[in-house]
Amino acid sequence: MNLKPLGDRVVLKLDEVIEKTKSGIVLAGSAKEKPQTAKVVAVGPGGLVDGKEVKMEVKPGDTVLINKYTASMGEVKLDDEEYLIIRQGEILAIVE
Repeated sequence: MNLKPLGDRVVLKLDEVIEKTKSGIVLAGSAKEKPQTAKVVAVGPGGLVDGKEVKMEVKPGDTVLINKYTASMGEVKLDDEEYLIIRQGEILAIVE
């Protein structure tokens, strides 16, 4: 099953979180921070969103920087994989 975002939404796959500290201590699941980089999996068509023209600037395969405390993150689990669906405006930068 594939996800096809609508409007200015972007489907992201978060980068894996390092499970050990530099000194080798293994972190419990609740102690791990959310990663700030993610891979773009799918991109909506953009167009007219909330009365404003939106041009999509990210594309599938891009690595992007997001705020780890983004309030409107939509977490989705599909085929044992976890994804985030956010608006393009919540992406801070494209990592090159």
